[in-house]
Order: sequence, then structure tokens, then C-alpha cells
Amino acid sequence: MMEPVHVAIIYYSATGTVHTLAQAAAEGAEKAGATVRLRKVAETAPPEAVSARPEWERHLRDTAEVAEAGHDDLEWADAVLFGTPTRYGNPASQLRAFIDTTGPLWFQGKLADKVYSAFTASNTAHGGQESTLLALGNTFYHWGGIIVPPGYTDPVQFRSGNPYGTSHVAGDGPPGEVALEAARHQARRVADTAASLKAGRAA
Repeated sequence: MMEPVHVAIIYYSATGTVHTLAQAAAEGAEKAGATVRLRKVAETAPPEAVSARPEWERHLRDTAEVAEAGHDDLEWADAVLFGTPTRYGNPASQLRAFIDTTGPLWFQGKLADKVYSAFTASNTAHGGQESTLLALGNTFYHWGGIIVPPGYTDPVQFRSGNPYGTSHVAGDGPPGEVALEAARHQARRVADTAASLKAGRAA
């Protein structure tokens, strides 16, 4: 009996939207039989920036118990889903700061041959969602990762409409059932693909 697939969901969320998507992704991966680690990256914004927005301050408090991502989470994982809000069409600097510390792992080849995927949210429709996910893809190429997008592999994808990864328009309110189901589907697909690879390598 092979050990279950390890899926790390590593995200940054300022006010909770991406956190909600990350939780749905965790549900999807668990439903697919994976062992999941849900991890936030460290908040690097100055306290005065955070305290200027009550919803940001509140979310930081509400998620105090979520463990922070470390290099061991990446080493442990067979598959990693990264979640980030879009910042001018790019991943948030908090997530980039974490990714930018992974050079030693990359140099040792410890990030290669894992499955990678990403999800995002922006305040407005379009708002840089696709370019943010594509920008994360650039990192996965450097790592020698196996990129698994959701594509249009489930009916929910024709409703959510983003083949690059789950995305949500935060200006419309919190993620609804379509976005949550898209996140669950994406994570299931990632877990299933990683399981196939793990079984194939074991054979």
C-alpha cells in the first residue's frame, strides 16, 4: 500500500478571500485521498499598513493559528498549490518573498518533478488574474515542476471560466459556490495527477 500523496497549499491572503479559496482547495485534495498541509506565508507589510485597514487586521488575527510555510513543507510535498491575490498583475510580494528564499532547495533539485498549480483573486473583473497565475508558472518552469492547470476538465470550469487556475473577483463579495467548487476540483486534479506520478515512479 503506497503512502498517500502529500499536498501543500501555500498561500497569502490579506483580507481572507484567498484564504477561503485555500480552504476549499484543502477540502478537494483531502477528498481525493491526499494528506494536506495548509500553510500561510509570513506577513511582511508594516504594521501601520495593516492597521489602516480593519478587515486586514481582523484577518491576521483570525488566522493566527494557521502555521507559516517553511522549506520543509515544500520538501515534504508531492504537489503544491500556491494561492495569492493579484498585485498589479503579479503575485503578492509576501508570497514572492517566500518563493525567493527557496534557492537552496532549488539548487539541490528538491523542487523538481513535483506537481504545481496556482489560484488567485483580484478586486475587479480581469484585474490581472491570468497574468498572476502565468507569472507563478515562470517560477515552476525554473523549478522543473510539472504544471497541472484545471483547464476545462470539469463542468464547473465552464462556469468559473479560468483554465489557468481558480480565480475570484473579490469586489463581488466572498467566493461563492462556483469559485469554491472550482478550487476543490483544481486541488483534486492536482492530487490525482501527483498520485499517478507517485504510483508510476514506485512501479
